[in-house]
Amino acid sequence: MAQETDAPQVPPTAPTAPARALLPFILPAVAVGVAASLVFVGVSAAAEGLQHVLWGALPDALGVGRYSVPWMFTMLIATGLAVGLVVWKVPGHAGPDPATLALSTRVMAPAVLPGLVLATGLMLAGGPSLGPENPIIAVNVGLAVWLGARLMPRTPGTLWPVLAEAATIGALFGTPVAAALVISEALAGRPMRGRLWDNVFAPLTAGACGAMTTALVARPTFDLGLPPMGHAHAKDLLAALVIASAAAVLGMCAVHAFPYVHAAFQRLRHPMLMLPAGGAVLGALGALGGHLTLFKGLSEVEELSRDPEGWTAGQFAAMAVVKLAALLVAASCGFRGGRIFPAVFIGSALGLCAHALVPAVHPAVGVATGVLGMLLAVTRQAWVSLFTAAVLVTSPGLLALLCIASLPAWLLVTGRPQMQLCADGTPVR
Repeated sequence: MAQETDAPQVPPTAPTAPARALLPFILPAVAVGVAASLVFVGVSAAAEGLQHVLWGALPDALGVGRYSVPWMFTMLIATGLAVGLVVWKVPGHAGPDPATLALSTRVMAPAVLPGLVLATGLMLAGGPSLGPENPIIAVNVGLAVWLGARLMPRTPGTLWPVLAEAATIGALFGTPVAAALVISEALAGRPMRGRLWDNVFAPLTAGACGAMTTALVARPTFDLGLPPMGHAHAKDLLAALVIASAAAVLGMCAVHAFPYVHAAFQRLRHPMLMLPAGGAVLGALGALGGHLTLFKGLSEVEELSRDPEGWTAGQFAAMAVVKLAALLVAASCGFRGGRIFPAVFIGSALGLCAHALVPAVHPAVGVATGVLGMLLAVTRQAWVSLFTAAVLVTSPGLLALLCIASLPAWLLVTGRPQMQLCADGTPVR
């Protein structure tokens, strides 16, 4: 009788967690999701109110142009002085050097958080080219760990930072999908017990509650209102590959310059010198690129996209380069903020520049792939880059193009220095 051959061995799968193991995490996740969103919305609303005063009511009362060159210099230097004073005198010094921080942050002591909130609000109102994401995530993580340990001591301490990060990302982007993708990417590099979906259950709950709270309170939207693409053609694929790769190369130029610009500001040694000096450089860049290159860039990119034919290719290119330089300076001199929203403006301007140069390039293809390549270079967060690029335009057919365009762009950026520094000033790889 012939001997039976051994059947191929199927690797065992991790068992799913029972419902009773996941139910205790729902209440902490909901609480963190709602609270994280309210912190984000509150800081953003306060900063927008102050921005309207500083860039509207105040220059109008003084009889000067809202975005005149003297006023841009005045406001950006004054913002540097105000944030420098917070970093110098407020307990906790508004946290560590922001050049050393990424989207996922370390847990900061409660005493640091008020200064970090104040510095972030002043920065958002004053005009430097940074977004709220990094400091808001840090604030929510610190609050969640501090309050969670006191109010729910039986909940594992390691859960609070994950919930707070997922909740804030959901609040920032208005959807829990972004949070789930980022958490899944983070879990891929760590030992993980059980199924992936069991591990992301609580973070997804927090992200969903954060996104829903933001939607109910602030009703944000990322859709730029560009004309839909329709069916993709070969020319769209070629444009996607070229634009995403070109944006990634331009972004990597800023990444390579980052440690040198940071070192130049560090030679001033004091926040009351570094931040006003950075403000002066940002004022010069604002005078060069115009008022659309100020602030975090989300409202400004909506203005760009409302009229893709309203600027020449040279003007779009100039705004992209100036905004990238402004991001580099603001992230180097000590302003507290994140890099995602300015990178969205830069990538959008590059995509619209490609459309202006070659009208056959659909503006939705140009914007989405420009944002994709720039975010891959600046953040090195692949899922965030893909997701952000996809939600800017309402063209389902773009998703396949974005996935394909991300491949050569990722090859250009992976394994190279990141736009983040170690404590000794060397780039993170």
